Amino acid sequence: MATSPTQIRIDTTVKAEANELFNELGIDLSSAVNMFLRQCILRGGLPFKVELPSLKAETLAAMEEARRISRDPNTPSYSSMEDLKKALLSD
Repeated sequence: MATSPTQIRIDTTVKAEANELFNELGIDLSSAVNMFLRQCILRGGLPFKVELPSLKAETLAAMEEARRISRDPNTPSYSSMEDLKKALLSD
């Protein structure tokens, strides 16, 4: 299979996050892009639905905050409801 060098511009953060994901899947960015393009060809369009989010800005902001908190190693965690209750009542 002959290949053709292609240059695309990708947001730095998006590229880093995508590379992290693809590394976990055992593929590189080039392989992922090739898979995406093959799926586009097979389906005769994008292989996913493209639409504007129907969620309110407030909901989207809350989802982003939850994502940020879930990745923060300094966020406290609790192994039981009793521990959570103690922490809530101590504040």
